[in-house]
Amino acid sequence: MSLRITPLTDPAHGPHGPRLAWLASDADSIPVGAAFLRLFADPGQEHLAELDLRVHPAERRKRVGSRLLDTAVATARDHARRCVVAQAEAGSPGDRFLVARGFRKVLTLRYTRLALADVDMALLAEITERPHPGYRLMSWRGTVPDDLAETFAASRRAMDDTPMEDTDCGTVTWDVDRVRAAAKAVEQRGDHLHTVVAVDAANGSIAGFTELVIPGNGTGDGQHYGTGVLPEHRGHGLGRWMKAESIRQARADYPDLDGLLTDTADSNTHMRQINDGFGYTPTHTTHQHQLDL
Repeated sequence: MSLRITPLTDPAHGPHGPRLAWLASDADSIPVGAAFLRLFADPGQEHLAELDLRVHPAERRKRVGSRLLDTAVATARDHARRCVVAQAEAGSPGDRFLVARGFRKVLTLRYTRLALADVDMALLAEITERPHPGYRLMSWRGTVPDDLAETFAASRRAMDDTPMEDTDCGTVTWDVDRVRAAAKAVEQRGDHLHTVVAVDAANGSIAGFTELVIPGNGTGDGQHYGTGVLPEHRGHGLGRWMKAESIRQARADYPDLDGLLTDTADSNTHMRQINDGFGYTPTHTTHQHQLDL
């Protein structure tokens, strides 16, 4: 088929790097596919590009995806990227396409959902009310309070050793400006960011955190953004404690909210066990693939 690849101007300027876009159209100028390439610009991730490629089902196996992929990969090389990552649902045409084009599977993510109508409120109360000697829970909505900003930014290193299997995702450095920018991005799109933290009572520093984003209208499903405990504070049940409080608050504050979504690396058995204990049920599995350039 006659195919034209047209570069587009993408208005979605993310906080962590520019995103390039291309449209594939046939001889009649009908769109048949598109590709987006995020070029990460944060220190420690300048080697990385992330690809999102879509082809209309009726136009598959006509080299539309291959042409878009070739264009994106060439651009990644032009920008001195060492690897391109892409995600696809396990067993899908996209999953098979990436493998056929030389990508290797580096991470399996399991997606689960908690139906809030089925939440065991008595269990949540039991967990959140149980004392954790030396620690206390705190929470806020939106941007971190100024007096906690430094210690909250420091606590983000709890995610540095999150199991990511073979993914070359680089390193992410968090500071106060970055945590404030992340909260601002959620606010600007009209959603609500809720954070629960465990505080070390000895010095007032944050030992761990969990974040949850609720749709602006308080309906549908919320999305967990991350749960982490600093290595020196692990082994005290803080992750389960914080997450129970986050779920309890969501259930109490948003009565029309249907559920909560989360994704966890297949190898992150500890967090998967926590989610299973609260009643999260599987929805689907995705594979992250990586092409080394």
